[in-house]
Amino acid sequence: MMHGSVGRPHTVRRPGARTASVAHAVEVRANGDGSFTVTTGARAGTTHRVTVAPALLDELRAVDPTVTAEILVTESFAFLLEREPPTSILREFDLGVITRYFPEYVPELQRRLAAG
Repeated sequence: MMHGSVGRPHTVRRPGARTASVAHAVEVRANGDGSFTVTTGARAGTTHRVTVAPALLDELRAVDPTVTAEILVTESFAFLLEREPPTSILREFDLGVITRYFPEYVPELQRRLAAG
């Protein structure tokens, strides 16, 4: 695992945390401008450009102070992939948009983070 390597692809996993569906590997790469490139699946995967609003990160850090933006992006994609195929996920968005489609998003992430 290569945390902090801007521009190098890596998969972010938290010890004991759930990862995206077994059928969908998720790779998160920091772009260096505050955004992340997320690739799903090994073959015929999808690519997404994602940003993380500081307010959302702060809200979730209240539950788990060790949460980073990369972890939040990974957990968010796990959440999304449990509900829809990768081809249905927007290609470019801020994580805060997820609550428009899934009102349970923040409470579910709080639950996951609290469970560790």
